[in-house]
Amino acid sequence: MPFSNTTFARSSLLMLLVGAAILLGIVLSSFFLAQMTRSYFDDVTKLRAVRSASADLLLLVQAAETGQRGYLLVQDQAFLEPYRKSMTALPAQLEKLERTAANQNTVPVPVQDIRRLTSQKLAEMQSTLELAEKGDVQGALAIVRDQSGREAMEQIQSTIASVVSQLDGHLVSGIEQLRSSSDSLLWFTVGGGLLIILVVGGSILVVGQHVRELSRAQAEVEQLNAGLEERVNERTEDLIQANREIQRYAYIVSHDLRAPLVNIMGFTSELDATLKSIRTYVLAEGSALTEADVREARLAVEEDLPEAIGFIRSSTKKMDALINAILKISRDGRRELKPERLNLGELLENTAASIYHQVSDAGGEVNISVGAAKGLVTDRFSMEQIFGNLFDNAVKYRHPDRPLHLSVKAIPMGRGAVRIEVADNGRGIAPEDHERVFELFRRSGVQDQQGEGIGLAHVRSLVRNLGGEITVQSTLGGGTTFIIRLPTDLSQYVRSNGS
Repeated sequence: MPFSNTTFARSSLLMLLVGAAILLGIVLSSFFLAQMTRSYFDDVTKLRAVRSASADLLLLVQAAETGQRGYLLVQDQAFLEPYRKSMTALPAQLEKLERTAANQNTVPVPVQDIRRLTSQKLAEMQSTLELAEKGDVQGALAIVRDQSGREAMEQIQSTIASVVSQLDGHLVSGIEQLRSSSDSLLWFTVGGGLLIILVVGGSILVVGQHVRELSRAQAEVEQLNAGLEERVNERTEDLIQANREIQRYAYIVSHDLRAPLVNIMGFTSELDATLKSIRTYVLAEGSALTEADVREARLAVEEDLPEAIGFIRSSTKKMDALINAILKISRDGRRELKPERLNLGELLENTAASIYHQVSDAGGEVNISVGAAKGLVTDRFSMEQIFGNLFDNAVKYRHPDRPLHLSVKAIPMGRGAVRIEVADNGRGIAPEDHERVFELFRRSGVQDQQGEGIGLAHVRSLVRNLGGEITVQSTLGGGTTFIIRLPTDLSQYVRSNGS
C-alpha cells in the first residue's frame, strides 16, 4: 500500500506526541526525584550538624575534665589551658546544639538534660579548682573521688552517645535514600533516553520511507515524462493506422456492397427486357403471334425470369451477409470488456476441444504449452473468439496431403506482456497476402471454403481491443504461424491508457 502524505503526517504527528510525552515524563520524574534528593540531602545535612554539635560538646566537656584532673595531680597551670578554652567554648556549643536540634524533627535531642548535666559537671570541676587554688588540694581530690562528678560525666556521655547512635542510624538511612533516589534518576534518564532513541529511530524510518516513496513517485513521473513523447507518437501512429484502416474498410465495404447492387440493377434491366416479351404475349388479345414471339415469351418465363430472380435473390443474400458481418465487428468493438483472471492453458484446452474430432479423425494432433505464462487478467469472451477463429481456420485450410499438426505456445515478455504463437502445417499464405488476410471481406489462396472473409479481420479487432497486436508468418505451402502479443493485465492497461 502506498505511503500517502496523510499517513506520513499522522505518523510524524504520532512520533512527535510520543517524543513529547517521553520528554515530559523525563522532566517531571527528574524534577520529582531531584526534589526528593534535595529533601534527603537537607535531612542528612541537618542530622550531621546535630551529630557534629553533640560530638564537639562531648569533646569540650572531656577536654575540660582532663585539664582539671591534670592540674589537681601536678598543680601545673599548663594543664588549665584546655580547661579554660573548653569553658569559654561550652556556652556557644550548647547554643549550637540547641539550635541544630531545633532545626530538625527526626531525632529527639534532650538538650535540657544535657544542659543540666553539663552545668552540674562544670560546677563540680569549678569547685575543685577553687579549693586547689586556696591550697586545699586534698579537699579538691576528695570531691573528685566523690561519685557525683563521675556519674554526671557518664550520664553526659551516655546521653550524647544515644543521640549520636540514633543520628548515625538515620544518617545511614538517609544516605541509602539518597543513593536510591540517585539510582532511580539514573534509570529514568537512561530509560527515557532509550525511548527517545527509539522514537527518533521510528521517525527516521517514517521519514526514510516517505522519502523513498517520494523518490519512487518522482522516478515514475520522470519515466512517464520521458516516455510521454514516445507514447504520444505511438498513439498518433495508432490513430493514423486506424484512420487508414477505416478508409480501407470504407472502400472495401462500399466496393463489396456495390457489387450485389450492380448485379441487382443489371438483372432488374434484364427483367424489364423479359417483361417486354411477356407483355407482348399477354397483351396480344387474340391477335396472331408469330412463332418467334411465342418462343421468346416461353423462354422469358421458363429461363430468363427465374434466372434473374435467382441472381437478385443471391445478391441480396450476399448483401445481407456482408451487412451482418459488419454489424458483428461493430458490436464486438462496442462491447464492454470484462477483465477477469484466466488460466490460459485451461482456456486453450477448452477451445481446442471443439476441433478435437476433426483433427483426430484426420490423424492430426494439437499441442498446447503455456509454461509460466498461464495466468492472465483479460476478457474471456474475446479470448475464446480469437482462438476459436484461429483454430477453425487451421482446420479449414489444412494441407490436403498431410495430417494437421496445430501447436500453441505462450512465452512471457517481461512482467507486463505475453507472446502467444498459434502454428499449423496447413496450406500457408503467400507473403504478399500477409496483411491482406486481416482486411475485411478479403481472403487469400484457393477459395474452396465457405466464408465472407471476416474471420481474421474480426480476430485483429478483438486483439486490438485487448491492447495487443497480431501478425502472421507464413509461406505458401509451408504452414502458418499467428503471433499474438497481449498485456498480462487488461485492467492495468485500460487504466494506463485512459480507456
